[in-house]
Amino acid sequence: MIIFGTKGYLYQLAILTLVCGQCGNPAAHTLRKRITKFTLFFVPLFPISTKYLTQCTFCGAEQKVTKEQAEQLQSQGTNGPSGQAYGQPQQQDRF
Repeated sequence: MIIFGTKGYLYQLAILTLVCGQCGNPAAHTLRKRITKFTLFFVPLFPISTKYLTQCTFCGAEQKVTKEQAEQLQSQGTNGPSGQAYGQPQQQDRF
């Protein structure tokens, strides 16, 4: 018997102040990186997909961004007056 599946990891890269495309409010947005890894016997082996997204803290709308856009936003967030770097993973199980 072989047990396999996927496991998701969510990294919060930065918190930025942007104008939301959905609600139009200037609000804090979280920049996140979502990695899905293939698991064999509950051991994560290799990444299947990597996605970057921003989420508005006012209305909750999510928007996908490219890797280049995410790197640019992250560098803006760490160079800003209140910018902080983040990177703690949150695990999400999928079966």
